[in-house]
Amino acid sequence: MVGDEASELRSMLEVNYPMENGIVRNWDDMKHLWDYTFGPEKLNIDTRNCKILLTEPPMNPTKNREKIVEVMFETYQFSGVYVAIQAVLTLYAQGLLTGVVVDSGDGVTHICPVYEGFSLPHLTRRLDIAGRDITRYLIKLLLLRGYAFNHSADFETVRMIKEKLCYVGYNIEQEQKLALETTVLVESYTLPDGRIIKVGGERFEAPEALFQPHLINVEGVGVAELLFNTVQAADIDTRSEFYKHIVLSGGSTMYPGLPSRLKRELKQLYLERVLKGDVEKLSVSISKSTITNILLKGYTVVCES
Repeated sequence: MVGDEASELRSMLEVNYPMENGIVRNWDDMKHLWDYTFGPEKLNIDTRNCKILLTEPPMNPTKNREKIVEVMFETYQFSGVYVAIQAVLTLYAQGLLTGVVVDSGDGVTHICPVYEGFSLPHLTRRLDIAGRDITRYLIKLLLLRGYAFNHSADFETVRMIKEKLCYVGYNIEQEQKLALETTVLVESYTLPDGRIIKVGGERFEAPEALFQPHLINVEGVGVAELLFNTVQAADIDTRSEFYKHIVLSGGSTMYPGLPSRLKRELKQLYLERVLKGDVEKLSVSISKSTITNILLKGYTVVCES
């Protein structure tokens, strides 16, 4: 069983994901998924008379790509195969050739700069936090509230809770204060078995892992700082174009409040690390110039032999 059919019977099945962090880990399961997609239950196509466009995440291992192409040609006998990077197609869809794509799906998050239609691998950054990790974290948070969810059987239920109730807090300190002192953030959710649960601070705490990876024991900086570091690592002539065209892509970028939070943190990082540094350099330069003028006006330098 594949997709929604498997999700509906998840409590009675052992569910496997053929892809992990954007990379195919189980080729037998992946072929089963493709059989289902191309077969009579879905597309019902004669693959020998078709060409196929496949997308891949940035930094996809070469062996992984070669294996996919091999399967498409030798197993399904497509007449043509083209593999495109997701970020490039995302910009095309917006009518852009240059920009930065923040692509966060179910398994992995990538920051991918694209210049004139070409991705820049040396600037591409990866964050191993995405939808699946946030769902697992939400299960943990709900357990602390007293709701015991099974990581396997109830995973789909918690994912639906996440998609319906979760959001990204604009000011995390203020959100935490509201969660502790009031009940304005508490929302009710009816489970498939009819039970009603209350979800409060967990609504913003789960997606916060994207901005603070240490919450789920992942090393590294959050998505905002990773995006800032990526743009700042680019050539100075291209940075303004990258800052102008930041495109969010993937299901894990659809949380209400995420664009505003990302913009706020980028602005804050820019003010602290770029403008502040420029002002300090300018201050030092002005100070030197002022002192030099004062000394030269007030004193005459005489060389004695």
